[in-house]
Amino acid sequence: MLYLTLVVCFLVTIFITPLVKRFSFIIGAIDYPNKRKNHQSVMSRLGGLAIYISFTTGIIIMKPENQSSFAIIISSLIIVITGFLDDIFELSARHKLIGQLAAACTVVFLGDLQVEFINLPFGGKLQFGLLSIPITILWIVGITNAINLIDGLDGLAAGVSSIALITISGMAILQGNLYVLTVGLILLASTLGFLIYNFHPAKIFMGDTGALFLGFIISVLSLLGFKNVTFISFVIPVIILAVPISDTFFAILRRIIQKKPLGAPDKQHLHHCMLRMGYTHQQTVLLIYAMSAFFALVAVIYSQARIGGALVLITLIVLFIEIIAEKIGLVGRNYRPILNILQTIRTSTAKK
Repeated sequence: MLYLTLVVCFLVTIFITPLVKRFSFIIGAIDYPNKRKNHQSVMSRLGGLAIYISFTTGIIIMKPENQSSFAIIISSLIIVITGFLDDIFELSARHKLIGQLAAACTVVFLGDLQVEFINLPFGGKLQFGLLSIPITILWIVGITNAINLIDGLDGLAAGVSSIALITISGMAILQGNLYVLTVGLILLASTLGFLIYNFHPAKIFMGDTGALFLGFIISVLSLLGFKNVTFISFVIPVIILAVPISDTFFAILRRIIQKKPLGAPDKQHLHHCMLRMGYTHQQTVLLIYAMSAFFALVAVIYSQARIGGALVLITLIVLFIEIIAEKIGLVGRNYRPILNILQTIRTSTAKK
């Protein structure tokens, strides 16, 4: 039944996307080219609606059962409405955040979805207490925006999300979590159907309707799959989503250093930096796919590691991400703390 449902979701997206494209032009959900955009013609930006319709079709067919199911359906509708309105009217950052918080609070309170504690590596338990609710909401809103921010090139957000969904679904198989597996694969099939139209050169954009929806569901699935477990398991979704999370983190750091508002748009995200380095549009997207796949593989290895190995792996991952960020100028050309230290060590060694 699941296999047939996945095929149906894939085909529904393929058939309905052209209809959504026509609908978007009728209601004005279109994206005009400008100096900040990479496209040269007017584009539909409501493609995420096709993903949502296909996903909903799969959920109706499969009817996966979980105590959070109803809350996920309602909160998904809230986040899709938020993205839909933004794609038509270009909502302010504050209004978009209100919609995201409404969706996050709905799934947390109505679905009783909270990260209440973490079992620490060397014994003991870290209880979040009253902070469990804000921490859970912060995670959902953070990941939702991380996927939204990386949606800057044709097929980028859809591809990175697909890789994350493959990994989360694979981990769900290992843990025997049928609900996360089912929902993850339904969303994956729906997204892959859309990617046919969205990969470079794109015929349609997913817009905030799609990016917010994908980020929201991925954040919720990662919580359902890894909440209230060990420190090692808690870090797994962070590694899986290392590319969008690190891009968002360095964007925040960049704006703090440059004394700009956190919501200020710029052209210094990961994909912008890689384009400036001389990579083509398609090469940039494929390289970021490769990065996402690499971190997905690392997450699987990490999940099987013992405590000591896991901590070493985390340290290496953080150093690797920091060095890459400094190399490509993700924060700024003059931001090179680790590279400067390595250069100093190299110089000192050479003098000896």
